[in-house]
Amino acid sequence: MKRFSRLRQKEFVNISDGARLGVICDLVIDESSGKVCAIVVPGQMGFSFFFKGERDTVIPWQNIRKIGEDVVLVDVDIGGIPNYHMG
Repeated sequence: MKRFSRLRQKEFVNISDGARLGVICDLVIDESSGKVCAIVVPGQMGFSFFFKGERDTVIPWQNIRKIGEDVVLVDVDIGGIPNYHMG
């Protein structure tokens, strides 16, 4: 079992293209089961997306391939996953 506090310290890396996606900023949780459905990482500009209209990226939990000591490896097509507007 991983704690959110430990998970948010790790950088997320996309194994399909090697891109660094950033660190987790939020979780999407299924209210009925209490299970994590997805993680949310900030858009490319970080928190400046409020000013530039950029949205956070939602990565489905099933796309997480490996949780390591320092990084979390995910396998996603960034163009094919939804954006999320916090707020």
